[in-house]
Amino acid sequence: MKRIILTPLAAAPIGPYNQAVVTGRLVYTSGQIPIDPVSGLVVTGDIKAQTEMVLKNVKAILEAAGSGLDRVVKTTVFLKDMGEFAAMNEVYGTFFADKALAPARSTVEVARLPKDVRVEIEAVAEL
Repeated sequence: MKRIILTPLAAAPIGPYNQAVVTGRLVYTSGQIPIDPVSGLVVTGDIKAQTEMVLKNVKAILEAAGSGLDRVVKTTVFLKDMGEFAAMNEVYGTFFADKALAPARSTVEVARLPKDVRVEIEAVAEL
């Protein structure tokens, strides 16, 4: 049985999907882009500002599910430009500062992301 997660503390879905699904003891988040949950608008600015907003959304969704960033086992990062990897990684590291708890991660460059954002991140976490 699966449980759907929707919280107003993170960006609302912009299509036919949910913010996250819980099944068993795992939470699967949908890919999050840098949309401010209050305004509903894409955060403008550089990759650092966009990465911060994305990870705040991921954090809010995980917490709504009863999990947290410290329980993330895997993330996938989609970047519009791999040249921005170091700047994204700098912000990412502030959210996963304890290397002993840092999740596995894949990072890939993609041709285009929804709403032409620079970064999208999805996560899998334990409850």
